[in-house]
Formats: sequence, C-alpha cells, structure tokens
Amino acid sequence: MAGRIEDYALIGDMQTAALVCRDGTVDWLCLPRFDSHAIFAGLLGTEEHGFWRLGPAHASDAEPPRAARRGYRGDSLILESEWDTPRGTVRVTDFMPPRDGAPQLIRIVEGVSGRVPMRSTLRMRFSYGRVVPWVHKHEGRTVAVAGPDSVWFDTEAETYGKSLTTYADFTVAPGDRIAFTISWEPSHKEPPALPEPEQSLQATEDFWREWVEHCTYHGPYREAVIRSLITLKALTYAPTGGIVAAPTTSLPEDIGGVRNWDYRYTWLRDAAITLSSLLRTGYREEARAWREWLLRAVAGDPENLQIMYGIAGERELGEAELDWLPGYESSAPVRVGNGAAHQLQLDVYGEVTEALHLGHMTGLARNDYASLLQLKLIRYLEQHWDEPDEGIWEVRGPRRHFVHSKVMAWVAVDRTIKLIESGDADGPLERWRELRDDIHRDVCEKGYDKERNTFTQSYGSKELDASLLLIPQMGFLPPDDKRVIGTIEAIQRELSTSDGFILRYPTEGDSEGVDGLPGDEGAFLACSFWMADDLAMIGRVDEARKLFEKLLALRNDLGLLAEEWDPRLKRQVGNFPQAFSHVPLIDTALRLTASGAYGG
Repeated sequence: MAGRIEDYALIGDMQTAALVCRDGTVDWLCLPRFDSHAIFAGLLGTEEHGFWRLGPAHASDAEPPRAARRGYRGDSLILESEWDTPRGTVRVTDFMPPRDGAPQLIRIVEGVSGRVPMRSTLRMRFSYGRVVPWVHKHEGRTVAVAGPDSVWFDTEAETYGKSLTTYADFTVAPGDRIAFTISWEPSHKEPPALPEPEQSLQATEDFWREWVEHCTYHGPYREAVIRSLITLKALTYAPTGGIVAAPTTSLPEDIGGVRNWDYRYTWLRDAAITLSSLLRTGYREEARAWREWLLRAVAGDPENLQIMYGIAGERELGEAELDWLPGYESSAPVRVGNGAAHQLQLDVYGEVTEALHLGHMTGLARNDYASLLQLKLIRYLEQHWDEPDEGIWEVRGPRRHFVHSKVMAWVAVDRTIKLIESGDADGPLERWRELRDDIHRDVCEKGYDKERNTFTQSYGSKELDASLLLIPQMGFLPPDDKRVIGTIEAIQRELSTSDGFILRYPTEGDSEGVDGLPGDEGAFLACSFWMADDLAMIGRVDEARKLFEKLLALRNDLGLLAEEWDPRLKRQVGNFPQAFSHVPLIDTALRLTASGAYGG
C-alpha cells in the first residue's frame, strides 16, 4: 500500500521526477519525461504495478521500516534518509542528476555505524504497471526492455531475480558506499554510458548550490521560500521552459472519490503565476524561458488560447482512464491526459497578460512578438469577454458568467493599455479604455450582491468563490473598498473550514454541485494563501501572519505541499507537490515581509 501523500519526497532532474516514501520506496517515476508512462506506478495501485525499495533488510516486506530521519542536503534536491536498526545506522542518498545524456535515478547506500543488512527490491513495470518487461543481462549489466523503452540497472552489489523482481542483498559497515543506478534509453539505441554516481552527486550538489545563490529574497521566511523555489525549478521542463502543475496524476482531491486529474502538463494560469514569483525572487532566466515556451505554444492560433499545453507545447492532451490501476487508496478512476484542455476559461487571458506585463516592468528583455501576442489576445477578448465560460476551476458543469473570469478579462485589457501608454506597443487606446470601463461596470453591477455586501461566484448566483480574493490583488478595486472587505469577510464566514483554511467553493457531497461532480474536497491551499494576502492588504496583518504560519505548518517534514488539505482526515490531498500551492506561499511571504508582519 502506498504511503500518505505527505510521506513522499520529491527528487528530479528538471525533465521528470520521482517520489520516494519514508520507507525508502520509489513509488512513482515516469521516464523519460514528466508526461511519459510510469515505470513505477505503485503509488496508484499496488506493488505489482512497479516500485523500487531500498532500505534495511526486514522479515516482512509488507511492513518495511521507515527512516528515523530524512532531509534534503542543504538547499538542494538531494534526499538523505537514515535508519537506526538494532545492528547499526545506515544512510541512503537519493537524487537525479541534471540531465546530460540518459536520465538517471541514483541511490547511494552508506554505512554509518555497525553492520547493517540491506535489501534492494526492484520491480519494473512499464506502461503504468501494465507491462512486465523482458529483464536480462547484457555485458554484465541488467536491462529491462519492453517496446520502445529500456531501463538499465547498474550496481556493484550482487543481484538475483525472483518472481519477476530483481533483488540485491548486502551488508554495509562504516565507510562503505554502494551505489545503485537506473538509466533510461530508447530500446533501439546503444546502452547508456556506465554511471559515475559519486561524480554525479557532486555535480548535482554544485548545480543546486549555484542556482539558489541567485535568490534575492533574504527575509524571515527564507527557508520556506527557498524550498518552494527549488520545487518550482524541479517542476520546470528544462528543454523547453514549460512548467508542469505537478509531477503526478490522479492523486485524489477526495480520498476514495472521482476527483482525480492528470497534472503533468503546463497550465497557462499556473505557469504565469510561477513566472511572477520567479521574477520577484531574482530568476529572470527561468522567466525568459517560460515566455519563449509560451510564444511557441500559442504560435499560429493565439486567439484560440488553450488553458493548458503539453510540456513542449503539444495541443492534444486527450483524456483516458487506466482501468487496470485501482487508484490511490481506491480513488478511481486513474486518468491520464486532461479533457479540460479545450475548455473556455477567459481568466487565462488575464493571467498571461499579467505575466507578460510583469516581465516588461521588471526589465525582462523586450520581445516584439510578446507584445504582438498581447494585442492579439485583447482583440479576441474584445469580442468574447461577455460570454460564459468554465472558469478558473475547470468546472465540468454548464458554463457560467464567472466573476473571476470577468475580472481577469479586465486585467488583460488594463495591462495592455499600460503597455500602449508606455510607448512599447500601438493599439486603439481610447476604444480599449472604454472596454476596460465597460467590463468593470458589468462586474460591479451583475457580480455583486448588495444585500450581503459581497461579490459572488457568477452573475446572479448566491454562491461564493475563493477566486474573488484576487480582486484587490489584481488592482480591480482598492483593498479599502467596502465591497472588497465585505467579500473577504463573507468568504471567511462561508468558505472557511473549522481550522480556518479556505475552500474553493461550496460542494454538495453525493449530489452534483456547481462543478458538475459529486463528492467534496479539502481546503484549497492556494486560496488560503490568498486569504492571508488579502488580510494583510486590508490592515489585519497579525491575522494574516497567523494564517500564513498555520499554512506553513501543513507542509510535510521536507517543506512540500500538495494541492489541498483535508480538514477531516488532517492530511494532504491532491497531486503532489503542487506548483499552485508553492507559488502563493512565496507571494505571501514576500508581502508579509514587506509589511513587517512576521513574528520575531
């Protein structure tokens, strides 16, 4: 059985990522890309669907011992786990070196004290656990082959096969270091080069140390900010600059339910706000790479902006269900691909335009095509902003006039007007100023409930929506506007959990709610960070700080966050780790630091 979501650590090479449990089991790894088929899919099924466990030998693999201590080596993505056993202490170092050739996952076992019996149990299953590969020896190396894929297993430890699984039993004493490596290569090519684990470890540590040195944030929440930035860097697909929302698929928002989605793609919304955080913490190169990815992805059809693309800019992300996988804690179906890719979400135009605007304002080198794209997006919005859409939360129910979508349409027009006013673009300035006013008036007249003094989820509805918290952050209304304060307080009353975290919107249990799905979900962590931001903006800084620090306490022991927090089960839920949780963490830390609203 897979561990709790928060039991996992992330390691990766900026092209794919693995999740490592506290007991030393790699339960998730897709090769060679984030969106490739998994060779270890035990996270979404059972051990029969692939895993790799490395830890102290134990009488029963059904209950392997958990590490007594674990942590990342400094500010890096190198995981170190230590076990204390009756026979001594052992350390396992897990990492994926930034890729220069074949993708590799390297695990180094080190004896710390005593003599500790160890076991490596490697069960490779291709195509998300469906295919048992042909495992054989080739010039002294172990290789698993199925169709287009081959995975090479290298170690100096003696290995043997049993029950379609590769084992290694060995003992380590103080000073012993034994390395294990798997490398992926297309099956029709020559074998990958023999790994050099120690050199790769040093190169990986050097890479992360040098990268972190560029961070310009030195405030009181630096540890949390740095870990979130490293996580965002790990979710960036280095060859193209695309940023995945998460490295996993189908980790449930509702344990045992159907709210299971594939997040291994680049949402324009998530990527745009990620770019914002990177720019404000000194990472211009990543921001430039994302802008170049955006321009390539939308080239040829910018008016029909998709809400998400593949990590190389692919447009077709057809959704399918893997019926041979039972799902994480029986949360079925397991989905790959994402059918929401072709939804109409008008807010995306605003998020993309805001990101381009921020890049322009922070000195990112000018790109004429980026300015041209911005103008094309506004010309599209000019004709379509008043249409209903699926909104920020990708509802599977009927389209509505979502207030947040209209607000972000206003943001898109407003930022483009500023671009023209700066002299860096030409456009119908007066006409678009009138458009900006029209959108603003429409939202304030149709999306605001005067009796309750709050904006609502959609025109004519009574429901609230946490995305309304972005109204002051986007500059649509000032923080001291009574309608803004009324909305913040209404969301606190109606969308707050018992422990003070924020839900996205009301759900209806077994009945279909506004999103067209049955079941409930946890508190959406991004929304809770937005609430902390808003509280700081309206002067309730102590309350903002307390909420922010409660949110920091939800991180796992390695500083990682999933998409949501289940207040009933007191655990993380949703895909993990989630960019859309770590970005607002950074933003709120920056805001609270600027306001001086922090303890100590």
